[in-house]
Amino acid sequence: MFTGIIEEIGEITAISPSGDGWRLTVRAPKAAADAVHGESIAVSGVCLTVVASDADSFDADVMKQTLDVAALGDAAVGTRVNIEKAMPVGARLGGHIVQGHVDGVGTVLEVRPGAQWSVLRIGLPADLAPLVVDKGSISVDGTSLTVSAVSDPPSSGSGPHEQHWFEISLIPETLAATTLGTRAVGDRVNLETDILARHVERLLAFRNAPEGGSR
Repeated sequence: MFTGIIEEIGEITAISPSGDGWRLTVRAPKAAADAVHGESIAVSGVCLTVVASDADSFDADVMKQTLDVAALGDAAVGTRVNIEKAMPVGARLGGHIVQGHVDGVGTVLEVRPGAQWSVLRIGLPADLAPLVVDKGSISVDGTSLTVSAVSDPPSSGSGPHEQHWFEISLIPETLAATTLGTRAVGDRVNLETDILARHVERLLAFRNAPEGGSR
């Protein structure tokens, strides 16, 4: 379990095949300093398990399914990533509950820099749009953020390929302490929606299903 409060920016220093997936080596001195075999570390929002470590780096395996559904599949040697170690029991929850289970990939549609803030508009898949609400929480590349605007729900006359989006407003600290400060139009980012919204959606799907439906 994570909070979405990024602890450092790491860098992928090696990628090697591992079965049908990858083994990543990530340089992240703060996280690696006391990393132990088997612990969880979120890498740009993807929960990975440490399989080896040294003084400033750790190795983790990434399965094919993760590469298929997360923007981590776009990574290369030199890619900078957001790093957060798992939250210890009894710690303050500074962000929101983040599992490290990526729901899908969004695409940066617009970057509006300002004197104090920078606003990112991010397109998201249609199936995730109902789970993102104005003033709600969302994890973008592992960073806990508050949604500042959302696209309208589709109308009866809207087309099937209407672009859904949300916006996040980034303070200088977030711009400096995470990889979001260097994001540009067209970049793909990992999205994890609020776990409570996902549970409600699943509950309603069952309650609204016709009796005797498929199991």
